[in-house]
Amino acid sequence: MKHMTNKPDKDQRAADAEAWLDGLDPATTPAEDTADLKAIAEAADQVALAERRLRAAVHTARVNGRSWARIGLALGVSRQSAHERHGSRANTKRAS
Repeated sequence: MKHMTNKPDKDQRAADAEAWLDGLDPATTPAEDTADLKAIAEAADQVALAERRLRAAVHTARVNGRSWARIGLALGVSRQSAHERHGSRANTKRAS
């Protein structure tokens, strides 16, 4: 999964949605069920939260001296993949 940068946060998305809604004319715009779009936004928020939790867990593991090989094992990926994805973000001491 590719990490997106400069992604608007929830408040910005809400402001964008409000601006879009303010521009709609009820006389010419039929109402529609937007539950699917709400589900997408909620899922995206859950993914972002899970990514933050994962980064924190990797950081803690590195602080506790865990190697990239063991972190990779926990993630189900190679040592190299774990380091490539999380190494620059971990910003911790090197583990053996």
